[in-house]
Amino acid sequence: MPIGEIMYVVILGGGRVGINLANLLINDGYDITLIESNKNLCSNAALELDAVVLCGNGTETKILEEANIQEADFFVAATGNDEVNLLSCVLVKNYGIPKIIARVSTLDHEEAFKKVGIDNVISPEMTAAGFLEKIITRPNVADLTTIGEGDGEILDMVITSEKIVGKRISEVSPTEDYIIIATYQENKLKIPKKDMILNTGDKISILVKRKSFKKASKMFMG
Repeated sequence: MPIGEIMYVVILGGGRVGINLANLLINDGYDITLIESNKNLCSNAALELDAVVLCGNGTETKILEEANIQEADFFVAATGNDEVNLLSCVLVKNYGIPKIIARVSTLDHEEAFKKVGIDNVISPEMTAAGFLEKIITRPNVADLTTIGEGDGEILDMVITSEKIVGKRISEVSPTEDYIIIATYQENKLKIPKKDMILNTGDKISILVKRKSFKKASKMFMG
């Protein structure tokens, strides 16, 4: 997320996944609107979230436009109903949203989502709110693995920041927040040495504290 820019996310579904995702993204500094058709879930969400909560059908353009869907950077269909998620995603595509993410409860339905061009289809094994949060908050990271009790992450990223190009690894790692744990040459993993020089386009793996992702991202990717 560019410094100073607040990203806007519309979440459809006020169940466990939707609520947990909304809370995580709010803590990350994102602007959230949540849509839920069930009145009880709507009331609970309004009490729990520091966000706009709309009680209505997310498969209706009226409700989507009330959520200012045209201004959204991300749309996440997180209900437990695949048909509702699919239809809402099809409608949202008409607004040119940069990123659409859909939860799918039945793997047999995954192909239907992909046929209509949904960016990310999240299967039952991947519907933890924390995984969805990472797709949104770490869009430029090639891959990641959470370790410990979620306090640390191993991230694969490509160096694009001119500030560190030409520097030795010992000049930028380790710090209190992150450490370079691997580099890659011709797609082969190399254990980093202190005198290795960092270049634009180099792929690296870093171990970073969870709260320090933005700092590491700024350092290596600008």
